[in-house]
Amino acid sequence: MDNTQTLTDQYPQVKEMMAKKPIFWKNPDYGKSADLPFSKEEIFDAVARWDRFAPFIEAAFPETANMHGIIESPLIRLDKMKQLFNQDHQTAIAGSLFLKADSQLPISGSIKSRGGIYEVLKFAEHVALTKGNLKPTDNYAILRSPKYKQLFAQYGVMVASTGNLALSVGIAASTFGFKTTVYMSRDAKEWKKAKLRANGVNVVELDTDFSSVIPKAREAAAKDDQIHFIDDEGSRDLFIGYAVAGVRLKKQLDDLNIKVDQNHPVVVYLPAGVGGSPSGVTFGLKTIIGENIHAIFCEPTHVPSVTLGMMTKLNNEISVFDIGLDGKTAADGLAVGRPSRIAGKVMRTLLFGSTTFQDPTIYKYEAQLMDTEHITVEPSAAAGFTAIERAITEVPDFNSENATHIVWATGGSMMPESERRVDHAKGEALLKS
Repeated sequence: MDNTQTLTDQYPQVKEMMAKKPIFWKNPDYGKSADLPFSKEEIFDAVARWDRFAPFIEAAFPETANMHGIIESPLIRLDKMKQLFNQDHQTAIAGSLFLKADSQLPISGSIKSRGGIYEVLKFAEHVALTKGNLKPTDNYAILRSPKYKQLFAQYGVMVASTGNLALSVGIAASTFGFKTTVYMSRDAKEWKKAKLRANGVNVVELDTDFSSVIPKAREAAAKDDQIHFIDDEGSRDLFIGYAVAGVRLKKQLDDLNIKVDQNHPVVVYLPAGVGGSPSGVTFGLKTIIGENIHAIFCEPTHVPSVTLGMMTKLNNEISVFDIGLDGKTAADGLAVGRPSRIAGKVMRTLLFGSTTFQDPTIYKYEAQLMDTEHITVEPSAAAGFTAIERAITEVPDFNSENATHIVWATGGSMMPESERRVDHAKGEALLKS
């Protein structure tokens, strides 16, 4: 993108983004009618596939036994965190505050468990149905047998990731017996690389940003027709895997008697990197729960890739590097310079808006969440808290006593204790400064 002057003239907030200033962008196309490339039927097809695989998951991952092989996270009320938030901010939260703790999802401890594991399941099912003798009515625990292990070993699964998608795909695929390779960027955490290697995954490290890693991984996968490449920039299966969250959250809201209507809005705050997982979740929420649940994406000021793509309507045809940003952030899961091919197009009418934040703030919220609620998240997973004050200030309807605010914690429960202590110390120091 050579002519940034044209962009800043047409979209003045781009100038603020170039200056790394936090912004609140309200999507002018929100709520308009649109033909979407996904359907409610696809979501329920995915729900049924998860159900078929539940016996396999329960047997392969004992930590899922209490949920009988269903991978889901709790919805946690944050009364203490809300109290502290209201003490620290000029605009107090009038409604209730919850955490959707995808940081506690089993197997990989992040939101990527939804999409990444789902796509591995779908590929495994395809192989077993077409190359084995599996029937959809079988107990899928049979897929743990030596016979299927040998079958799966003839195939490979490959993915590019800064970390969390790698963990979900890598652990799931290696458990089936697939030859599993993960391409990772320089932003990836060392402990995530180590965990993958401990699970028998081949980790290929490239000294570049994430946007440059994906095409290299895609090219490598294309050389072998026995390899299934999981494309974080454009996979339909990933997207639908994330969308199942809409079904699951609706049940949780119903169980807690939380109304969702015009007088009882629900606002969901989702960290965004490449944008695939928050977009899939948002599609699921809007499709299953309806028009009165509103999604806001949260991105670092140095890497506002989805916001930039959607604001300019260029989507994946523009990168943050095109407007002079460096793409550097402590939120490693969000360090993606170019958005998903799917995110902007599908979110055009479904996303309420987005906010950007400066890195130090996420360490503060990460520490406060631990201090008040004893919940561990990684820095990027605390991003949702950064958007609340701007949202309730800019949109007064969101700050009624009847409103429900849900911060989507995208990862962190598998962080090593040593790393958690370092992050907490950073947050505490910033809170005292």
